[in-house]
Amino acid sequence: MKPKRRAMTSTARPVAGKRASVPREPRRSEGARSPALATTRPRPAVGPRASEAPAVVEIAPSQVDLRVDLGRGLILPNPIMVASGTFGYGIEYGDVVDVDRLGGICCKGTTLKPRIGNPPPRVTETPGGMLNSIGLQNPGVDAVIEKYARTWATWRTPVIVNVAGESVHEYVEVARRLDGVPGVAGIELNISCPNVGAGGLQFAIDAGAAGEVTAAVRRATDLPLLVKLSPNVADIRPIARAIADAGADALTAINTLSGIALSPRRDRPLLGNIYGGLSGPALKPVALRIVYEAVQAVNIPVVAIGGVTELNDVLDFLAVGAVAVQVGTAIFADPTVPIRLADELAATCARQGMLAYRELIATALPAAKGRPSSKGVEYRP
Repeated sequence: MKPKRRAMTSTARPVAGKRASVPREPRRSEGARSPALATTRPRPAVGPRASEAPAVVEIAPSQVDLRVDLGRGLILPNPIMVASGTFGYGIEYGDVVDVDRLGGICCKGTTLKPRIGNPPPRVTETPGGMLNSIGLQNPGVDAVIEKYARTWATWRTPVIVNVAGESVHEYVEVARRLDGVPGVAGIELNISCPNVGAGGLQFAIDAGAAGEVTAAVRRATDLPLLVKLSPNVADIRPIARAIADAGADALTAINTLSGIALSPRRDRPLLGNIYGGLSGPALKPVALRIVYEAVQAVNIPVVAIGGVTELNDVLDFLAVGAVAVQVGTAIFADPTVPIRLADELAATCARQGMLAYRELIATALPAAKGRPSSKGVEYRP
């Protein structure tokens, strides 16, 4: 009687001499577009036993290329930026932070005319974050240029001016006044503002309005143009595409999530403007989802914002395709967080033998474009 043939399970060792299958290289983000930023990982010398896994060649953190190309000549020295509204105009933190070690600064929201902001209370803590309702208090674009631009021009770190408005005309006029000003490296459009010409509907929640204001600003300036996405939408993809098609160089995602808090007696909303924007760690899962979807919808870089407090947050956002992150609420507790994160990112890459952080980008993206969350995929029981 012939002996039975033994079945091989999936856990059995491969036949000697056969090579194990090599996983496909993850899709790269479109962020690293400049040939000058192309690098390769150093290869260790080939030993006598080729079947052994190659040893990781450790390098010094200072050798890791952290530069980020956001298009139109805007290259950040590293991918850790500070978010608008959390770092003033940069000068306010000069005594506690070496601003030249930051990847980039997005300054306070700037409008055509001065704004006094919303009535108090304006800020309150929430579990895992905070609500703010500042109301874009600022001295107006002319005063910002006069007071801060000369100092910005002396910094190594690029300063991107966050621009807000209530009409397409206001956005365009602010952009025109910033165009060509030494010290202004780019513009970030805050389109989560009411469009008075459309009954107060926010530009950011309508693809047509978002594309219209982006195209108008693009015609008005040659500055690098970033546009900030709102999380207060059902499907981010058509809005992201409209903005990219209108000429934006990059997207930033996301702005705050709308919410309210109640007074201690629970007899009225706490904030003077009723509504506030939720930021902080509680926002991260939403930001992660929107970045994941936006990256698959456009061919321009995406900068992530939302709950970044530690290196793991940075690595998560890079894995879903972001090319850089902005640190916001965490700065209120520790203004040195962005610099520490840049150092930790370089050290992590060095330990893994990476000459460029870009090897960490888009490792969690699917081979085929994933379904958007508006189809209910995240609510599957």
